[in-house]
Amino acid sequence: MESSCIYRNPCSNIAMKVSLALVLVFSCSQLLAQSANSTSSSENYSGMYSFLQEGEFVQVTVEDEGRVTGFISRFGDGESDRGTFLDQFFKEGKLEGQTITFTSQIVHGVSFTFKGTVERGAGKTADDEGYYVLKGILTEVRTDVNKKTYSKSREVVFKSFPKSLETAPAPRD
Repeated sequence: MESSCIYRNPCSNIAMKVSLALVLVFSCSQLLAQSANSTSSSENYSGMYSFLQEGEFVQVTVEDEGRVTGFISRFGDGESDRGTFLDQFFKEGKLEGQTITFTSQIVHGVSFTFKGTVERGAGKTADDEGYYVLKGILTEVRTDVNKKTYSKSREVVFKSFPKSLETAPAPRD
């Protein structure tokens, strides 16, 4: 006489339940990781920030995978370029979490390196000055006509410009 009852191995039921539980845990951890990443990447730190003097600024653009591009637009302070606007494009830059770094190209013997963080500032909305701030150490490197190099580091805070006013001027050649 054949039995219509299917024999069930209790061990295979346990293995199936453990496998399903592991898949569920893995799926939940992936969703949480994606949620955490989208929260931090939803902040758009791209924009214009103040620089060292009134009228000077830094244009920061955060691209895919944390690549940072941009330029510093500043007044020249050497004998040949005093008062002239100089644009110094970033030769490298990156954003990892809240940590931002960039290094400018050398223009008229001067380059800048910034290492710091992007933080929420005192501005209440993106249309307020200082909604974001770049806080950190700015190192200015100068090379004189005799090829002697000097560097000066200082703590700085660069405030974001209001987004509503942010129509970045095209860099000058």
